[in-house]
Amino acid sequence: MKKVIPVLLSLMLVASLAGCGKKDGFGATKKTYFFDYTVNSAYVCSEFEGYQPEEGNSLLVAEVTVKSTFDTAIEMYDTDFQAQWGGEGDEDFSMPITFDGTEEGMDVLTEEQLPGIYPLQPKESRTGLLIFEIPEGKLDLSISYMEAFDDDTTGETYFVNFTAEQK
Repeated sequence: MKKVIPVLLSLMLVASLAGCGKKDGFGATKKTYFFDYTVNSAYVCSEFEGYQPEEGNSLLVAEVTVKSTFDTAIEMYDTDFQAQWGGEGDEDFSMPITFDGTEEGMDVLTEEQLPGIYPLQPKESRTGLLIFEIPEGKLDLSISYMEAFDDDTTGETYFVNFTAEQK
């Protein structure tokens, strides 16, 4: 699976937000071309493992399970997923905190967190945390994924919509 430049991916996901307000809830599974993904749980907090968000933000900590349905190994990126909270502007979504604009990204905060890049073998399942900075007070959220193919085309965009717990 070829990586699309995260900014381009972000813009395409934001543009596809219309009509995605239905609440799926925790445990809802989205079936994509490459894998299934489920948001098992999520909460919002002001600090996680010593990491504090910028002023005016909170942290969304979401446990996600990804299960390959593809017949060959795929390379996964935590930036395949975005947190979104409505609207269609640049201020209405965020990438995982491990994405700092560089190819290497940041280190994870805990072993429970999904790394920036990881392999997923056929039929393999992996569960881990995705952590995002979001505006304070936002609890109605979604975690989205847009299919990206080797020929630089895109497919469907998927959203798991939920209300996070405030901790």
